[in-house]
Amino acid sequence: MTDKTIPRLGLGTYGRTGSEGVSALLKAIEIGYRHLDTAQSYGTEQPVGEAVRRSGVPRGDFFVTTKVADTRLDRAQFMPSVRQSLDTIGVDQVDLLLIHWPSRRDAVPFEDYMTALVEAQHKGYARLVGVSNYPIALLKKARALIGNEALATNQVEIHPYLQSPKLVAYGRQIGLPLTAYQPLAKGEIASDPVLKRVAEKHGVTVAAVALAFLIGEGHIVIPASGSEANLRANFAALNVSLDEAEMAEIRRLDRGYRRINPEKSPDWDD
Repeated sequence: MTDKTIPRLGLGTYGRTGSEGVSALLKAIEIGYRHLDTAQSYGTEQPVGEAVRRSGVPRGDFFVTTKVADTRLDRAQFMPSVRQSLDTIGVDQVDLLLIHWPSRRDAVPFEDYMTALVEAQHKGYARLVGVSNYPIALLKKARALIGNEALATNQVEIHPYLQSPKLVAYGRQIGLPLTAYQPLAKGEIASDPVLKRVAEKHGVTVAAVALAFLIGEGHIVIPASGSEANLRANFAALNVSLDEAEMAEIRRLDRGYRRINPEKSPDWDD
């Protein structure tokens, strides 16, 4: 059976473009990041590949994720887009390939792109496959179509203000880890009094506490930053251990606050 372990802390690469992006990625790698999350729609596949090559760290030490854009889900474009991603990154295989968004109103039949995802894995283009922005209904549909063990993760917006209890409970029930994007709510949690108090107690940043909380809940986190100070502060989350009282206090911050909700969004569970 394929090892479906995904490093608990990764780096979101949205916005890390051009030479500045490569420099930020190299700094992140120097700090210790090995899980790099890119996507066809980010324009960061090339910088990620360049940073991996220039880092001097063996390719096998990295966990690289990319995502098929919802504009390339149809049969004619899906596989060529994946091969193009591999060429752009400069790898023979990514560690994880995700469907970035389900097709809006089934413009592309669900079965077409979900079976194409599995086919990409069978072709060796991806070691693991998963989905992003899938509510419970679509996870159930996917499992019925491609098998209960096919998916490695569901990447969704999760942070202290959006904890998605229904989706989290379902993920735990079926053994499917969630990967939290925007885990810091784009900095909006920075002034939260509860998080600030816990951060002061542990001698770390609010961001490190928020990430440690999400990791403690069993999630994978992929905060994005180009700042060395923030990259270091976020990475420090791996060394923060919150007690049950602190975890419970942060759970109470959930307010169902969703930042990313474009028109193409599926019907969310909360």
